[in-house]
Amino acid sequence: MILALLSKKGGVGKTTTAVSLAAAFARRGQRVLLLDLDSQASASLSLGLGREQFAPSSADVLLGRVSAREARQPTSVPGLEVIPASSDLLGVDLELGGFRNKERRLADRLEGIRDDQDLILIDCPPSLSLLPINALVAADGYVVPIVPQYLAWEGLDNLLASAERISARVGSRTRLLGLLLTMVDYRLRSVRDNVDEIRKRFGSQVFAVEIRVNVRLAEAPGHGRTIFDFDPFCAGARAYDLLAEELSPVLGLVAPAAVP
Repeated sequence: MILALLSKKGGVGKTTTAVSLAAAFARRGQRVLLLDLDSQASASLSLGLGREQFAPSSADVLLGRVSAREARQPTSVPGLEVIPASSDLLGVDLELGGFRNKERRLADRLEGIRDDQDLILIDCPPSLSLLPINALVAADGYVVPIVPQYLAWEGLDNLLASAERISARVGSRTRLLGLLLTMVDYRLRSVRDNVDEIRKRFGSQVFAVEIRVNVRLAEAPGHGRTIFDFDPFCAGARAYDLLAEELSPVLGLVAPAAVP
């Protein structure tokens, strides 16, 4: 199963979700690969990799310099591997333009390792450029994190429509698995109103689990540790464990409960 984390806006908790979900599923006994497609390499750094470890990177995989299997690196989390990002991704859009079937490049490059993993999670850059389009085409499904602020979710209809058009144009099998409310702070009245509006407008497409503002989630990346290693008993860790539980049947993953 390949799952993409998609957003046109930065600062919505996309990378935090990618890293935390990857760790949550690994703790449940799944073989998980996190593919970092964002040139900022935030997911790679969050897993404790130093910049000297960013080679080979996902850019090398996309351009055919190495295979996806050769680019995988272990992490401190048992069962979780990563293909790191690098600044080389900044120019990959242009280089991919010279390939035939450029939208399917990532799907083709991942085909050889699909059976090695129970789940491949793709952390996309915040846009709908050629890299996220490749992720959409490669993925079986995608999740969109949303911050419950008016300007953050007002363009959501356009994003979902664009993703649907892209999938139809290239014959992709991907589908929306859900909208994830992140950075929810109910101390603000506007947040409660926006959450109500989002749930009213999108109904069952919104996950039941919400990721509330939690300082420990913000602190963990600076220590190069997942939230489960940094503070396994905090509210943020509990929320992502519950999200993994909610997503498991959708992804077709049957696994034991997370280890304590």
